Amino acid sequence: MSIIDSPIGRCEAVHEMVLLDETQQECACEHGCPPGFDCPLAGYFAEVSGLSEVGAEVMKHAGTCMKIPKERARIAA
Repeated sequence: MSIIDSPIGRCEAVHEMVLLDETQQECACEHGCPPGFDCPLAGYFAEVSGLSEVGAEVMKHAGTCMKIPKERARIAA
């Protein structure tokens, strides 16, 4: 049995449950949503995702996806 205490929500755009304790940008990166996508869960995400305020500010302005998209991850493997 596992216990998840993070807030979650169902995203109708990707038809998956997503974590809401991350930023919207992190979620979009994780699920492959394009920039400017009209997210159905906009406003429900955390503004800072487990980072210090300084680190969060740096990441906020970095604008790059730190994760490998699923398509590229499959090709690389």
